[in-house]
Amino acid sequence: MGLLRFGLPAALVAVGLVTAPYIQRFNPANRPVDAWALALIVVAGAATAFRARWPLPTLVVVVLSTTTYLTVGYPYGPIMFSVAVAVFEVARRRSLPTASLWCGGALAVLLVHLLTNSAALDGYLGLAPGSAWVAIPFTLGVARRLVVEAGTRERLEAERRLVDAERLRLAQEVHDVVGHGLAAIQMQADIALHLQRTKPDQAAVALEAISRASADALAELRTTLAEISPDAPDRAPTPGLAHLDALVARVEAAGLTVGVVRRGTPSPVPSAVDVAAYRVLQEALTNVVKHSAHPKASVVVEHGPASLTLVVSNQNLTGAPPSEGIGITGMRRRVEHLGGTLTAAQHDRTFEVRAILPLTPSS
Repeated sequence: MGLLRFGLPAALVAVGLVTAPYIQRFNPANRPVDAWALALIVVAGAATAFRARWPLPTLVVVVLSTTTYLTVGYPYGPIMFSVAVAVFEVARRRSLPTASLWCGGALAVLLVHLLTNSAALDGYLGLAPGSAWVAIPFTLGVARRLVVEAGTRERLEAERRLVDAERLRLAQEVHDVVGHGLAAIQMQADIALHLQRTKPDQAAVALEAISRASADALAELRTTLAEISPDAPDRAPTPGLAHLDALVARVEAAGLTVGVVRRGTPSPVPSAVDVAAYRVLQEALTNVVKHSAHPKASVVVEHGPASLTLVVSNQNLTGAPPSEGIGITGMRRRVEHLGGTLTAAQHDRTFEVRAILPLTPSS
């Protein structure tokens, strides 16, 4: 950037100083190039060094120097490149209304020489050179600014989508953990209240289950929140299918009977698939605890050569399919994010959640 900032002004000054004496030969009617002409070329070229920081003052200095140069009768030459550079920077770095106003004014001032320079082109032909040196760089500068602004908007939008996606992922994780824990605690609390009235001596068992369920939920919640700070010292292992038995034990402690069937040959699965599978099973069983009047569910985990299939079903005594809430929506989002499919449907009087996760996730 430093080389471009000072290299371009140096080049404009050098080209102007070298070529100005020779341009005089093409039109002897112009005023001979002298020390004042060279000084104006230097001022116009050197001013462009400040074009990025002060584009409007730079435009003023360059246009006034160039107009003075042309008005007193010096020949057209590379000094016009300084005008083009200054106009380009204003159009690039200022809004369209502001740039149009300043560059339009610059053009009006620049064309003053048509009234005083006898060597200038006559009539409308005289407008063409000055107008071109402003209109063309102005158009290029506006186009450049629009491209940069579009790129900035796209980058900000991409960053916003990433932030929103991360928030959604963390919200889903917290929902799964807290929802599962609270469902188990609520059921155990109901059992404790019932036992307190009928068998007070056994209420302690339910209270112990509540304590275990809350401790497990808090531990898993800390694991989820620790993902925000990867260097957290108490970060726990990410849950997966290896924790299925512990999940089933917690659900059964809440009063639900769960039958687990494993099919196929278990093999290592990608971490993302492992976590998604655990969360799907957790949420499906939590929904049974919260919504089903029949406290029994069956779980099938089938390992295939290219996919992992999960099925959670329970008897729906009402026969009416439950409405999809944040739980089923979240499960489907998890599975589809990895290129899989999830269905939650009523079959006769059995409600079934079926998820198929590819072992080579697409995302």
